[in-house]
Amino acid sequence: MMAINIILGAFGAHAVKDILNEYYLAIYHTAVSYTFYNILGLFALAFISILLPNSKKIKISAYFIFIGTLVFAASLYALVFLEKAILGAITPIGGALMIIGWFILFYAILKDLKLEPIK
Repeated sequence: MMAINIILGAFGAHAVKDILNEYYLAIYHTAVSYTFYNILGLFALAFISILLPNSKKIKISAYFIFIGTLVFAASLYALVFLEKAILGAITPIGGALMIIGWFILFYAILKDLKLEPIK
């Protein structure tokens, strides 16, 4: 997924920058940026899952973040290239899924990691 995002970022920086107006180019860059940061988060989640291999909440959070990122970015790419404003209505669904995933992760870390307070 990261390789695809890098390709899309390069495509946006070179191929479509002269085709898209500023409004759609900004939307395109938003899709690339959010995807990049959420993929990095999923890499971090992979390492956290090593610390908490039996945590179902970690796996659930990864699914929410992954699906949310796909829905969010795909709806923005579709909006940019199809120029159908109605597609922008799907974007908040992806955003909500990402937010839910990050909250589940935060909850899982608090509940399952059992961090000791600093004395």
